[in-house]
Amino acid sequence: SLAGILLLAYLSFGIVLIAGIHPTLGLDLQGGVSVTQQPKAGSSYSSASLDLAVEKIRERVDAIGVAEPEILRQGETIVVNLPGVRNVQQAIDLVQVTGQVYLRPVMSECQTLTLNPDTSTTVAGGSTTVAGSSTTGGANVGSPSTAPTTTAAGGPGRAVSGNNTTTTVAGTTTLPGTTTTLPGTTTTSLAGGPSTTAAAVDENGLPIPESDPNNSQFLPVAGADPPQYCLVGPQQGTGEIFQDNAGARIIPDSGWGVTVDLRSGAGGNDVWNSLASQCFNRQASCPTGQIAIELDGTLQSVAQVKEPTFAGSVQISGAFSESEARTLARVINSGSLPVQLQLQSVQNVSPTLGKDSLRAAWVSGLVGVLLVLLFMIFYYRTLGFIVAAGLTVSGAILWSIISILSRTQGLALSLSGIAGIIVAVGVTVDSYVVFFERLKDEVRSGKTLRNSAQRGFSAAWRTIVIADLVSLIGAFVLWYLTVGAVRGFAFFLGLSTACDLLVSYFFTRPTVLLLARTKWMERRKVMGIEVVPAGVVS
Repeated sequence: SLAGILLLAYLSFGIVLIAGIHPTLGLDLQGGVSVTQQPKAGSSYSSASLDLAVEKIRERVDAIGVAEPEILRQGETIVVNLPGVRNVQQAIDLVQVTGQVYLRPVMSECQTLTLNPDTSTTVAGGSTTVAGSSTTGGANVGSPSTAPTTTAAGGPGRAVSGNNTTTTVAGTTTLPGTTTTLPGTTTTSLAGGPSTTAAAVDENGLPIPESDPNNSQFLPVAGADPPQYCLVGPQQGTGEIFQDNAGARIIPDSGWGVTVDLRSGAGGNDVWNSLASQCFNRQASCPTGQIAIELDGTLQSVAQVKEPTFAGSVQISGAFSESEARTLARVINSGSLPVQLQLQSVQNVSPTLGKDSLRAAWVSGLVGVLLVLLFMIFYYRTLGFIVAAGLTVSGAILWSIISILSRTQGLALSLSGIAGIIVAVGVTVDSYVVFFERLKDEVRSGKTLRNSAQRGFSAAWRTIVIADLVSLIGAFVLWYLTVGAVRGFAFFLGLSTACDLLVSYFFTRPTVLLLARTKWMERRKVMGIEVVPAGVVS
């Protein structure tokens, strides 16, 4: 077990170092921008709208590859921390979502986008490379009393049976009347229609959605893999035409879908029927016969209209999973009462300040650990060096775990996390103290060091487990009930405490047992106590 723990600790540590994997630093250690927003004073909104706004901000931030963004909802306040972001205006643009749902006619068939690594990406009004085929459709819209029967594969915005067509495309397909190439900010001229501006691109070369509800534009379809984009026309209604009773349910012969009631009169039912009639009759304003439901630059659903008029309610069916149907229902409900966010504060944390904080954290941590080790060596003599070796094993394991989680899960190490690790050093040292004090009691009773080591650890192990479990429970409660820096402190405290249990059993125990069997240890004073030779009773 000793060889195994040493191999695990130092081999994993060496691998992450050679691979160049290291912990990602949080906002307070590498600098960045922190943006605080609140709903506009006097505006009406729902709690669901705030939750959806948080999700949309997270999607936008993830799209540009910000490492470990921290997006928190604290009551009615939304705080967004963006480590590594230097451009304040970029941060503001990322977090400003409208929460407004728009109903937009689909002007052309949705296109599957494939990136060409040798050339610039072209979409949103340019030459779009299509992989194999392009599909239209996504869902069907009908009244609950006359729900269409569909057998489909896909989800919101993905192809379903019905009026779908599949077109095999060889090479590059140029969408009619479009000329914009991304990346860039040139103006797109749509044939016979208004102009649109190309958006910036993310780390994958795909355009970051920017809603322009008054103009025609290409927007991505939510959940489409590979990415799909649809050309949609200017909005002809908002989510306020819906009542806030949208619900996901199983629709006969169609699977999961969404039903929602329309508000009566010109503010609801009339607006929907006007757009539905255009799409059903495939007029020039809606040539594909499809309605797109858009939220902050993303098409949440692309639905085929099956009826020219609707009497008070709408049913959206297609190849939805339960989670997709519930998400669409939440989007529709939030659109009935959208939240309007306004900036409260923007804080720019400079990289220099972050480096100073990191240096101070390292210095304080190393000084604290060094003082603890000096005391342990002074008080426990030879066994104090076991504490030093054990801390290096714990440190190697922690560094490896944190580095891997940073790479795979986006975990960030902040000042609060470092504080949690430093506090956990005290928990680790407590485990050694419990063991060594029990060992001293056994030696004082006249037993040999060899017998004392085994008996001492057996007696101390229960105390170590109980003490660490108390720390783990406290860390879990803090992590579960809090947000922000306190949550980071709790996570790293819990992780370090769990490592202590591992190291105590698989490193400290076998190391002391092996040393206790040597004549070298029997000839020396251990912890300031003269070891009684075998066969002699004092």
